[in-house]
Amino acid sequence: MAIKPNGKSPVTSDHDDRIMLFRDVTTGPHETQLRFRLIHFWEAWNPLKKTLIGIEMLLIDEEGSVIQGFISPSRIERHLSKMKPGSLYKLNNFYGSSNKTMYRVSDHAVTVSFSWNSELSVLEDSPTPFDEDRFRFHSFEEFQAGCDSKGDLYDVLGHMKLVNGQCLTGTPVFDEVEIARARHVLVHVQSYDGPVVKLYLWDQAARDFCKKFKSYERTPTVLLVTTVNTKSLGGTLALTTMSSSRVFMDCDVQPTVDYSSWLGSNPQSAELVNAEVVTKRETLTIGEIFSYIRDGSNKEAFFECTATIDDVVHGSTWYYISCSGCHTKATKGPTSLMCSKCGKVNISGVPQYRAQISVYDNSEQAVFVLLGDAGFELTGKHAAELVSSYFEANGDQGVTQEVPFPEALISTIGQKHNFCVKVTQHNLDGKSRSLTVTKILPMESPPVTEASGGNYNPTTLEDGFETGTKVCEASKVSGDSAEGSKSNGDIDEMGKAKRLKRGV
Repeated sequence: MAIKPNGKSPVTSDHDDRIMLFRDVTTGPHETQLRFRLIHFWEAWNPLKKTLIGIEMLLIDEEGSVIQGFISPSRIERHLSKMKPGSLYKLNNFYGSSNKTMYRVSDHAVTVSFSWNSELSVLEDSPTPFDEDRFRFHSFEEFQAGCDSKGDLYDVLGHMKLVNGQCLTGTPVFDEVEIARARHVLVHVQSYDGPVVKLYLWDQAARDFCKKFKSYERTPTVLLVTTVNTKSLGGTLALTTMSSSRVFMDCDVQPTVDYSSWLGSNPQSAELVNAEVVTKRETLTIGEIFSYIRDGSNKEAFFECTATIDDVVHGSTWYYISCSGCHTKATKGPTSLMCSKCGKVNISGVPQYRAQISVYDNSEQAVFVLLGDAGFELTGKHAAELVSSYFEANGDQGVTQEVPFPEALISTIGQKHNFCVKVTQHNLDGKSRSLTVTKILPMESPPVTEASGGNYNPTTLEDGFETGTKVCEASKVSGDSAEGSKSNGDIDEMGKAKRLKRGV
């Protein structure tokens, strides 16, 4: 093989064309020819300026080496009409530019940039075979190690556990109007026997997912998504698609076929679920939770929220009498208590927490409702124990009266806790602003909610001039709530005044 005087353009002795392999591509101008299969191409946008950076491509040569390509906006019209994913091409003349350091989609250190004298044409009747595709898979541990690093974008392969909260035991029903509004689909995916991970499919990837999912006669189970970004969402690893991402299922490509075969040989793996990862709740401020409700979502949801207890809601009842069997609120019959759910009469009534407390954080105030175990986790005492203690202390005097708020609840005023709260349909319908507390977690580490800057996102916008793809937010919410927002100082003073007035 001869070499051109500039040392960059190998020349084959049995071809008129000067052909270079990807492994020989270096930075600088090249007056030579590349031959490749165009795997995929996509628009690259500057997310801050909302301007088109160019067309990015993924190319593979006859040796199976993959390199990234780029066409600037001024040259797109000249070449775009010839470009078709999966086709073979030859490119005469190009410029080798240094590959970016963030959000890379190939291992090669150089990007093939189309220059002023580049000529792209279809490669006809090539005797040399070219691979169809090339993937770069990462395991859960590798994704976890690179979380939030803004490094290379790798591919994920696994089997689906949930699609927008729906199990795959039946056929999930997609609300295309809602998906178009939300702009994403959420899939819980498990790779082999690893933990279950949230995978957010955005915009084109979401549309491709729905179209491909519906095209299968039988519900597909295996999912491969390319070039995903890693984010820490509520302390848990989450994956999110980029503009370069592609979606494959059961029989689409060889890796999904192989995985389907493995899954068929290991049916028990389809049942293995790391419940802690699946049920891990996102951490939001109170203001962000209210913004989630105001944004018109029709999805009930669970969130974690760190807040300080400001007061108990006086004038409300802090407990109810429940059926001892199912804990449904008991109703009074002519001579005894009855349970409408169990259908039983003459049941034993047991007091259960339903205490309303006023809480605040740096963004907003709210009323939280403590139910059942959440009340016990806060006070360390069961509601039945507190009610019994009151009657023992007051004898028959309090039999016909509601038991006032116990000291065990009042003494929690001023305490900061990590609450698990549920956004219910009543919240979404605007019937109630009170948020139900399902669990109280220990304060093991400093909360991250105050640093969220008013948005809860599974992704962030890419910085500067990287890939330029638009990374969509999980939900665009404002942390500056116009309704009932107060400064921390106002809240602190209000809390102090209330406590002085009560003499607590």
